[in-house]
Amino acid sequence: MEKLALSTKDLAQANYEALAKLFPGAVTEAIGQDGKAVRAIDADALAQEINTHVVKGQEERYSFTWPDKKRAALAANSPIRAALRPCREESLDFDGTENLYIEGDNLDVLKLLRETYLGRVKMIYIDPPYNTGNDFVYEDDFAEDAQEFLERDCQYDGGGNRMVRNLDTSGRFHTDWLNMVYPRLRVARDLLSDDGVIFISIDDNEVENLKKVCNEVFGAVNFVAQIVWQTATDNNPTQIAIEHEYVICYAKRINCQGIWEIPSDKGKIIQKKYEALLSEHGNQPELIQTALKKWIRQLANSGDLSGVSHYSYVDDKGVYYPGNSANTKPGGYTYDIIHPVTNKVCQKPQYGYRWTKETFNHANTIGNVQWGGDEKTIPKIKKRLDTATEKFKSYYYEDNRATSAHLKLLFDGKVVFNNPKSINFLMKAFRFVTSENDIILDFFSGSATTAHAVMQLNAEDGGRRRYIMVQLPEACAEGSEAAKAGFKNICEIGKERIRRAGKKIAESLAAQQPYENRPPKTESCPDIGFRVLKLDSSNMKDVYFKPQDFTVEMLDGLTDNIKEGRTAEDLLFQTMLELGLPLSSRITKRDIGGAEVFCVSGPGTENCLMACFERAGREAVAGIARSEPRPHYAVFRDSSFASDAELVNYGQIFSAYSPKTIRRVI
Repeated sequence: MEKLALSTKDLAQANYEALAKLFPGAVTEAIGQDGKAVRAIDADALAQEINTHVVKGQEERYSFTWPDKKRAALAANSPIRAALRPCREESLDFDGTENLYIEGDNLDVLKLLRETYLGRVKMIYIDPPYNTGNDFVYEDDFAEDAQEFLERDCQYDGGGNRMVRNLDTSGRFHTDWLNMVYPRLRVARDLLSDDGVIFISIDDNEVENLKKVCNEVFGAVNFVAQIVWQTATDNNPTQIAIEHEYVICYAKRINCQGIWEIPSDKGKIIQKKYEALLSEHGNQPELIQTALKKWIRQLANSGDLSGVSHYSYVDDKGVYYPGNSANTKPGGYTYDIIHPVTNKVCQKPQYGYRWTKETFNHANTIGNVQWGGDEKTIPKIKKRLDTATEKFKSYYYEDNRATSAHLKLLFDGKVVFNNPKSINFLMKAFRFVTSENDIILDFFSGSATTAHAVMQLNAEDGGRRRYIMVQLPEACAEGSEAAKAGFKNICEIGKERIRRAGKKIAESLAAQQPYENRPPKTESCPDIGFRVLKLDSSNMKDVYFKPQDFTVEMLDGLTDNIKEGRTAEDLLFQTMLELGLPLSSRITKRDIGGAEVFCVSGPGTENCLMACFERAGREAVAGIARSEPRPHYAVFRDSSFASDAELVNYGQIFSAYSPKTIRRVI
């Protein structure tokens, strides 16, 4: 059986190997600074291979750079040895939920998620620390050389020492912020599906630099829009009152994006008013239309019905507006339309009709044509209110004091987090971008507004969107309201918000069912649970990764390659990451031949993985091999087998009963 690597991929090495495979003639060797031979790419040979100009040296070219940019790229590509350890006691509905809350440095977490969630995330929303001179930024270590960087585990310590203030008196004010955001965006891009998008909140301090970084990471051609988010906070009280922030949006592949339109919420307001008038006046279209037009004019003046105020006509089928049938430029459709009363050919538009004759005939059949009094009026097709849509506009307004008040109310009047993001804005974005089963990622989770918005939207439209929250357990400031309320770090605030918001959602949807820690899964109750995972060092001792560094004398004291204190479930989740199984997969336990066996269901597949991390006798191994359906993967621990001979025998059992099962050992 092969051993699992239990380490993220070295993308720099993978990129080199891909280039070497495409252009072997460009691969060469050189002498490094230490006098040893190193791999190299011959730029002249590569230029000949691709038949284009290669910019090198001091030659002028367009570029966006900053100190340490090369090392920031190295931070994105370098491998790490780490694990995500499950924490059942802090989770809610651990065995039933498909949502994830992950504590730890988001760069390391993103690397661990990269292979498993490669191309699976539909939308990313992040609200990274703004570079105001006071906010915290993530401090990645750029002081060490490349080899030291590759050797270290990239872990933050228990005191959160990788979080430092980026003072505006520093000569590296922009550099430090760019070094923080660049590698994280590089890794995050890999997680997006081809039709995926990312939304990033930012303010004036770094919006230009952020766009340049995103142009490089996602490609300038994939820029979607820059949304202006007006708030009520004055961020510059001494000169011009700045009361806005930005949300910039990029697509993974812009040509994979459709038209972002959703049913109009304002149209629903008109429909509700129409139904009230219908109830009041009965089926009297002319009377209802007069009352509806008057009501719309009153609201339209305040802007409350902008975009749909023209839906003010009524017939016996409901509300509509008569759409223009005339094409606005040459090239329209030309055909005869006979007026139903005069039986004469109706007047034709100058440039023809914008609809085909088949479309017009169908509209006429179902009563969706508005005729003039005679043939001198061009007939129009009625656009029904239920077809009204709205587009995502580049301007959004919401008083940020209202969002703060909402969170304060949720926490019984305590201000546990300053300036939370808007649930309403995020729900709006999710409606336009995501479908009912999509994954939404936020790796600067903060107070977990994204998780709250996902649950709320699922409750409203019946979706089954899943979220992945990632947050560094940054300590709450001593003496702060959060600390006084008993919260040690931001993660505790985020998890408690999800619990409280989920409880409120469940109670409002199913008041007849008492809320429990594991609410019943019903059509009306969305997934309000979350599975907590915490970033930690690898479950494996160094001997697993560096056997060459251990002597025989040292090995005599190592009876196991697993670190003390690590559980079988810890090993299971590290195995799931290694094999590319979603961390939200359903997990069950079975007793097979006297051994505890974990059974993990992959997407639409039972027994995708069966893992045994204790002593496995012949009956246990044979039982796993014979399981129905046959497991795709079977993973054992080194200590599951008494000897190499026993390992070989068990391999033969699988060859006999389940030859297609991929066997691995840790």
